[in-house]
Amino acid sequence: MYDMLFQFLQNTGFYMADFSHILMIIIGCIFIYLGIAKHYEPLLLVPIGFGILVGNIPVFTGMGLSIYEDDSVLHYLYFGVTAGIYPPLIFLGIGALTDFSTLLARPVLMLLGAAAQMGIFITFLGALALGFSPNEAASIGIIGGADGPTAIFLSAKLAPNLIGPIAVAAYSYMALIPVIQPPIMKLLTTRRERLIKMGELREISKQEKIFFPIIAFLLCTFIAPAANILLGMLFFGNLLKEAVVTQRLAETARKPIIDTVTILLGLTVGASTQADVFLTRESIGIFLLGAVSFCIATACGLMFAKIMNLFLRQKINPLLGAAGVSAVPDSARVVQMIGHKEDPSNFLLMHAMAPNVSGVIGSALGAGILWSFIK
Repeated sequence: MYDMLFQFLQNTGFYMADFSHILMIIIGCIFIYLGIAKHYEPLLLVPIGFGILVGNIPVFTGMGLSIYEDDSVLHYLYFGVTAGIYPPLIFLGIGALTDFSTLLARPVLMLLGAAAQMGIFITFLGALALGFSPNEAASIGIIGGADGPTAIFLSAKLAPNLIGPIAVAAYSYMALIPVIQPPIMKLLTTRRERLIKMGELREISKQEKIFFPIIAFLLCTFIAPAANILLGMLFFGNLLKEAVVTQRLAETARKPIIDTVTILLGLTVGASTQADVFLTRESIGIFLLGAVSFCIATACGLMFAKIMNLFLRQKINPLLGAAGVSAVPDSARVVQMIGHKEDPSNFLLMHAMAPNVSGVIGSALGAGILWSFIK
């Protein structure tokens, strides 16, 4: 009887757990707290946080419980991440949710989204300098675009061993946009610049909205054919939205599909952060590089907006440059929040959406360029 009791205790997680499991479980609880209590990207942080809990319950090898065992249920669900299936489906939903009107009304703001992608390429060079392989450096660099699905997609193609740390880093910094960006925005702009009001946007016709996803897809993919899958799904989703006659399909893309995929992606990415796989020197390096790249991307957008004002007759509020990172719509909301604090009558949200959505396009283009360059 004593032996049976002792054997039972040996089979419990309490007996098998070590410090690394406890540390990861604490991290998972922090993610859940930030999502629920602080409202930091709850649709992402809550599934990822709970996935971290799931992935760090100590289990026996060979029982088909670990996400890294070929016969486990989690492994099959994780296939959508490692094969790059989930990110394009998320892009389909994003496209069906996105209104490109502000971008069409003032196309010059697209340049701010392009400028913010400098964070991707600077981080790529930094990762190479720190000893990461070209494949790994390219995957890490995408964190600078603040685009979780694109980071996961490129990691699945170039550095599958780093999907977990890269995905968690990308989504962590996306969730912390309200914390990270405001100090940089205030540091790099003057109060006078933050008070600049934007003019009225022209009204966009239905024909323009329908033609845009088709023309933009062709132009972007001829520049970077490797971005075909992500941008194809993004612009296809947008065409479904704008065509009116396909509203049923658009509704499915922006609700059931994107919600289901977000749950599966978040949970499995979180579960992939097993302590023995995740707590490595490489992971720490990725988190540090991710923070640097995100700050660089924000700063590049802000500084480029100031440079543009040297040549523009109708000045733009430099805060819009911070929305060039592709975290839609959170970075645009932060721009609105900072501008509104300076002047309650200043409304920048709609204008900020232009560089914000162009940042989504830019990060996918950046991933396509890096993928084709590495290959």
